[in-house]
Amino acid sequence: MKLYELTIHKAHELLKQKEISSAELTRAVLDRIEAVDDKVGAYITVAGETAMKQAQLADRAISNGKCRPLTGIPLAIKDLICTKGLKTTCASKILENFIPQYNATVIKKLNNQGAVIIGKTNMDEFAMGSSTENSGLKLTCNPWNLKHIPGGSSGGSAAAVAADMCLGALGSDTGGSIRQPASHCSVAGLKPTYGRVSRFGLVAFASSLDQIGPLAKDVTDCAILLNTVSGYDNNDSTSVPEDVPDYTASLKKGLEGITVGIVREYGATKGLDNDVSDAVNNAVSIIENLGAKCIEVTLPHTEYAVAAYYVIAPAEASSNLARYDGVKYGFRDKEKTDLMDMYKSTRSKGFGSEVQRRIIIGTYCLSAGYYDAYYGKASQVRTLIMEDFKKAFNSCDVILCPVAPTPAFKIGENVDDPLTMYLSDIFTLSANLAGIPGMSVPCGFSKAGLPIGLQIMGSHFGEEKILKTAYNFEQATDFHKKKPIS
Repeated sequence: MKLYELTIHKAHELLKQKEISSAELTRAVLDRIEAVDDKVGAYITVAGETAMKQAQLADRAISNGKCRPLTGIPLAIKDLICTKGLKTTCASKILENFIPQYNATVIKKLNNQGAVIIGKTNMDEFAMGSSTENSGLKLTCNPWNLKHIPGGSSGGSAAAVAADMCLGALGSDTGGSIRQPASHCSVAGLKPTYGRVSRFGLVAFASSLDQIGPLAKDVTDCAILLNTVSGYDNNDSTSVPEDVPDYTASLKKGLEGITVGIVREYGATKGLDNDVSDAVNNAVSIIENLGAKCIEVTLPHTEYAVAAYYVIAPAEASSNLARYDGVKYGFRDKEKTDLMDMYKSTRSKGFGSEVQRRIIIGTYCLSAGYYDAYYGKASQVRTLIMEDFKKAFNSCDVILCPVAPTPAFKIGENVDDPLTMYLSDIFTLSANLAGIPGMSVPCGFSKAGLPIGLQIMGSHFGEEKILKTAYNFEQATDFHKKKPIS
């Protein structure tokens, strides 16, 4: 096995036993990036020189007997998580040359473990999209088929993990932006409970929905990354002071005593691809054979979730993105001398079409005379959706369903059809509205050879049951072992 193909936990053992060095591992990953990223386009910034320095520091720590689970491990970071001294662009021209003066809390936690930050990954601009086609800087392709999208908005992180251009990655999930690209790229991806991981240093899209989480080659690596980045943070007012368990301790064989919910409403979803349906149904059967009990549950307000989400998220985005006016930082149209013209021109040139679309929608929903009719009503629907999940989890431990209604579509296929794009999040965005955790694990392939993911959702702070279910399914199958490109 080549070094860049290692999982985090296998690499950790080899580093601990001093069979390999972090410098060797990091160099292997950097060489891999040089070899394949011109095809995939996962990275916006590759921090080769800095990464090698971090690897050397990690090797010193290991030689002194300090080898923590992520010490010396090369990781990729979605390019909306602030990294001190390293460009954080949000894949937008308006922040194309922005270099933060501080680290996000999750980066501090990775640094404290001696992890190696290999680079910053491509994404939909300001995380607004489901295909990474909305990046203002470059195109990312799916490693399984370069003519297809990798998913979004964390498409660069998912593609980097799938193509062995890092050992693990961090992404962010506002409406499915970790789980959906994880599904399309056949990797494991987990959106934690809202408040489980600090959002300090995460460039905001929709503040009540955004959550940082891991993408990795297997479930064990997801648990290791989640262990490191979880926990209360005084700098984040939405962070929850809840004790963090050892998530790797939940990775035990056997699903006896676990009750699985199958959502009645999801079975009638229009546009659900037959290959996706067959793969998910097969996964449910495997999990049932592993000892879990399957029951039907109902989420009666599911049909309103997409509409509610696409009022709440753009409304919060319009507020959060108001700060990008060309005055304090970021791009400014210097040709304009009138203040109002400068504002207009800066935002028109700096933001892409999808970001502008959502700002306009959000501003309209928040405007006088429309706030109660749109944002207020959507917030009420959100409460109903939260109650639906609470009732469902009174009778089951986890819910199983598809991640996306179809496998990854071709690049450019839906770029001019916003509604189809928005509906691709139909199975994932409810978890963000409710604030519950959800995970994608590989569960099969379409007839065209494109990956399909199984989504496992749990109650608030129910990550342990999700991970246990995912781990047992993973151990009973070999989907996660298959590789896309050589």
